[in-house]
Formats: sequence, structure tokens, C-alpha cells
Amino acid sequence: MIPRYTRAEMARIWEPENRYRIWLEIEILAAEAMVEQGIVPKSAVEAIRARGKVDPARIDEIEKTTKHDVIAFLTNVAEHVGEEARFLHQGMTSSDVLDTCLAVQLVQAADILIAGVDKVLEALRKRALEHKHTICIGRSHGIHAEPTTFGVKLLGHYAEFRRNRARLVQARTEVATCQISGAVGTFANVDPKVEAYVAAKLGLTPEPVSTQVIPRDRHAAYFSALAVVASGIERLATEIRHLQRTEVREAEEYFSPGQKGSSAMPHKRNPVLTENLTGLARLVRSAVIPALENVTLWHERDISHSSAERGIGPDATVHLDFALNRLARVVDELVVYPERMKANLESLGGLVFSQRVMLELTQAGVSREAAYEIVQRNAMATWREGGQFLERLNQEKAVVDGLGLRKLESLFDMGYHTKHVETIFARVLA
Repeated sequence: MIPRYTRAEMARIWEPENRYRIWLEIEILAAEAMVEQGIVPKSAVEAIRARGKVDPARIDEIEKTTKHDVIAFLTNVAEHVGEEARFLHQGMTSSDVLDTCLAVQLVQAADILIAGVDKVLEALRKRALEHKHTICIGRSHGIHAEPTTFGVKLLGHYAEFRRNRARLVQARTEVATCQISGAVGTFANVDPKVEAYVAAKLGLTPEPVSTQVIPRDRHAAYFSALAVVASGIERLATEIRHLQRTEVREAEEYFSPGQKGSSAMPHKRNPVLTENLTGLARLVRSAVIPALENVTLWHERDISHSSAERGIGPDATVHLDFALNRLARVVDELVVYPERMKANLESLGGLVFSQRVMLELTQAGVSREAAYEIVQRNAMATWREGGQFLERLNQEKAVVDGLGLRKLESLFDMGYHTKHVETIFARVLA
């Protein structure tokens, strides 16, 4: 985790103190469940609750000798608890603690990420409504296509992030499983009721079939969901970066007083925040390949997944959390230039109405092939030589004969392209 891109709330989830606290809680809950079975004395659980502590530095010191983190943890707890600590970890294996803890951490992270998506949704909804009727050019292949509104453009991203929220909720549900099943997952030395008890206390569900580890397809789905959210962030960031290009200048990141764009060129106003978001999205997506490869473990378990998850767990969630909060601020503070949008829209002399002219000609009895040829020929002349597309069409006999001058002029109506904006908004925001 790089401090520059880390928010404290998410970082705390992955700090050793939180991890060991969860480990201790899992061990205590399992011991509580074993009281009714006569395996653990109630007095031992009370003693562990009262005196159980963890010291991350001490655990690290012990692990240098044991070469085993869970044993080092249990040894440290025993140093604080005393004799009653022997009742911890009865019938359990290390993965019972590690995998259940990871599930808790991923759920905690998902809750923060969902809250981050909600911030983005709030900002997008507000700005989309603000610019519901702000006309701008729609582009395909980066080239002027037909008019749309900036509000519709933002609304599309809003709809995507709403889907992304649902993906995160599903990922949270899928990864929220508990495993307290012992070596190779057969419950030979620990009753399934213990797992059910621990799961209920932690807000998890028991893993139906664990093989000494929780199956990693769950984690692969989780990190894949994070990657899709990251791609949604990058798609919006890329849109803003394009709109801020000097030749476009339709919208730009807020440039605060005292901010500097370049060490060499004082005039620069660079889209540094959205460029940063693009890079962070790449980091989040980089977690997907190891997460997918972690699915394939040897027999009932190995630990080839462990080292990968120690990296991708914190890194992917921390980076996505930072990116979501940064994106929400970028959208909320985005500077929009409607007049520049209008100027760009009109810069090709009305070519954006070419499809409507062609369609009206077909309605007037002209074949589609002939209509396309007539409209394209005049459009290309306007593209090369400038001027107004309408004026060229007024000189085209087949067009005037088929449509008439008044009808032709009426086809260059911007409202034609925005007449269903309210319907689109109603579909998304109803």
C-alpha cells in the first residue's frame, strides 16, 4: 500500500492489529461454541476474553523461530492468557482462522467500496440532472456523430455505476463465508455446529464444502468485480480527459487557486486527477489474474494462493477505495463549458444532421443508395471546403424536389435529437 493513494479507513482493515484481532475473535467464538459440547470449560473462555491480547511485534518475533504465523499468534495469546489458552484452536487448522479472517476483511472492504460507489452515484446524478438539456456533440470513433446532451452522457455512467454497485454487493455476499472444518475440511475434530456458531456471530455463512480452504472461485469473483468497477472509473476518467483536450475544451477538472500544471510551462492545466485514476484502474485490474490462478490449488489445499492474496487483498481494495473517492470529487467539481460544446457542435456546418436528411429522402421516395450518395457527396464537400451543409443541399435539385426548401430547413432542428431525453432519464432514475 502506497500512502499517497491510501485512505485511513481502508488501510486499517489490512493492518496487523485488525487481522490479529479478528483471529482472536474467531478463536474465542469457536471456544464459546465448544463450551456446550463439554470440550472447553466456560471459565477458560471467560479468562481468554478477559486477558486475551495480541502484540504484532511480539508475534513477528516468535514467527522468526516458528516460521508459522498462526502458531506464533497462539503462542503470543498464551503469553497473556496463561494456562487456559490450551483450550484455543481445539480441532481447528490454520486455514480455519486465516480464511475466515480474510472473509471478514473482504466484507469490511466491500462495505467501504460500496459507500464509495454511492458517493460517485450521488455526484453523477446531481451533475446529470444539472446538464440534462446541455446540448453537446456525440462522438463515435472520436469523430462528430450526432447531438446528445451532456446530461445523457453522464447518465450513462450513472447507470453503469449502479450496475457496479450491484456487482459489489453480489461479490460481498459470495465471499462472506466461514470455515471452521479442521484438517481437509471433514469436521473430524470439530463439530459443524461450531462453524455455524462462529459464522452467525461474524455475519457470515458456513462454507458448504471446504477442502481445508475456502474455494478460491469466490475470491476470484470478488476481485473480478473490483476490476469491473475500476474499468468503469477509467471509462469516465478517459471521457473527461478527452473533453479537456485543448482542441475540445468542453469540460475540465477543477483547477484550484495556486495549483501548478507544469514545472516548465506556466499555462498548463493538465487532467492529472483523471490520468491518476486511469493508472489506479490498471493496478486494480492487475489483481484479477492472480485471483483467477489462485482457484487451482493442489488436492485439498496448498498455500500458493496465500502470498498472492497478501498483496492483492490490500492493494486492490485500497487503490479502488482511493479511486472512487477521487472520482466522486472530480465529478462534483467538474467545470463544464456549454458554449464551447455548442461551438464544437456547430463547427462542421451542420453535418451532424446528415442522417435525418438521408432518412427523409427515403421517405420521399428516393432509394436509400441514391439518398446516401447525395447526402454524402454534399457532406464531404462541406467537410473539405467548409461552409454550411444546408446551403449545399439547397442547391441539390433531387433534394429540393423531394423535400422542398421549408421541409429541408426544418430537418436541421436540434430539438429532434433531444426529444426523448426525459424518457431516458425516467428509465434510469424512476
